[in-house]
Formats: sequence, structure tokens, C-alpha cells
Amino acid sequence: MADEAAAPVDVDFPLYVVSAEASGDVLVAAEGVEGFFVAPEEEPSEVAFLRAHEVKKERRRVEDAVLEVMNRRREKVGEYFIGRAVLGDTDVEVLDGSISRVTYQFFGNRCEYPEAEKIWRRWASGIPLEMGEWLRWPESHQAAWLHVVQNSWFTSNRRAARYGVDDVVYLDGVHISTKSGFFCALGEAVNGPGGYYGSNLDALADCISSSCGEGSPVKIVWRHFQVSRESLDSSFLDSIMEVMREFRVDVVTC
Repeated sequence: MADEAAAPVDVDFPLYVVSAEASGDVLVAAEGVEGFFVAPEEEPSEVAFLRAHEVKKERRRVEDAVLEVMNRRREKVGEYFIGRAVLGDTDVEVLDGSISRVTYQFFGNRCEYPEAEKIWRRWASGIPLEMGEWLRWPESHQAAWLHVVQNSWFTSNRRAARYGVDDVVYLDGVHISTKSGFFCALGEAVNGPGGYYGSNLDALADCISSSCGEGSPVKIVWRHFQVSRESLDSSFLDSIMEVMREFRVDVVTC
């Protein structure tokens, strides 16, 4: 279980870009965002973009808005479809020429994982991810880490498939105490740091059965399995084993 003090140090901020999906017109590009990465019961009426570099004030409303998470090279690392977005008020310009605060009303879904905002900052830093990095975050962040992994994986046009070439992959049950943690560990074991290999049982089955990539692993060696068993729901573990048997993936527990 990760300690709160073990979370990574803060890294370079991403750039949040809202654009119209059909035309590609950029509505706003900003260094920060408030009110988007929030629990559903805490959603404010508006989303605020901070330290905006670009604002298209003449286009106040779009029906097909997309929020993209960009790194400093303006490469897209994540994406959310918003739908209707309506421009609100803008604050005065600050000394460096950027606009301090721009608000929009978003009428579509927002990200329900508040912790994802910090994790996207890590993703956008340009620093390569390391094996086991997801364990440096508090356990309460594992669902958000998995969300970012899944979002970034498909944003980069990768499929739900195995890209690694190892026929045998290894899991360490000492580190797997949540359902999200299992999928974080499995994605990394199969596809490397930041790798995706399912986020629920149906998605796991899709990944294993995919005809793309390298096919399914031949064997999964789950070390310290008993430690995981003490933390995870038995029906969840049984379902994992059932999926593996269905697709003839040998699971060895030790």
C-alpha cells in the first residue's frame, strides 16, 4: 500500500485545449483548469481555464467541443468529448499577455476522478514513465491512474491488445490490493510502464481475445497471490480466473 508521502513531486503543467471537433477551431488553450476533474456530486456550474494563451471570443458556443490534454510540444496525450460548450466571462489580461481566467459552461460529462488532474500533469511532462510508478501514488489514486492509462492509450490510437512480446508475465500480489490496482499491474506487466490491458473484466476479455498485436500471454505468474486474496473480493478473483481459463491463459499462483 502506497504512503501519502510517496507521491511524485510536481512536474511541468500540461496545456488544456478546447476545440470544435468538426472544424478543429481552438476555443481556448490554457495552463490550468478548475471544475472539470471533480466528483459528480461536486460539479460546479462552470469550468474555468486559467492562464489562457488563446481565447476565441467571437465563437461563444459550440455543440461538439472536445477537451484535449497536450504536452509542452502540443502533442495530444489525452482527450475528452464534451459536447455543448458556451463561453462565459473573461477576466482582465495579466502582465505576460495571457488571460487569467476564462469560464465555459460544459453540458456534457466531466472527468469523475479528481486525482486525474495531477496524474495528467505527470503524463504531459515528457519524462518517460517508469516500471512501478503507479505504486508511488496513494492507493486512493489507483482508479484515477487506471483512467488516465486507458484514456491516453486509446488517444494514441493503440488498440486493446498486447504489444509486449513476453509470453510469460509476472504480477506481485504484495502490490495488488484493489481492483484498479490489479489492472494497473497487469497493464504494466503486459505492455510496459503506463500500459493498458483492460480496466474491467469485459475489457480484459477484449484485450486477451484481440486478433491484433502479439496475441494473449501464454502464462501469468502471480507471486504472493495469497496477499492479494486477503484484499480482493473472492468473486472478482474467481471471475479473473474464469476469463483466463476461457482464453487458455495459464495462471500460476505462488
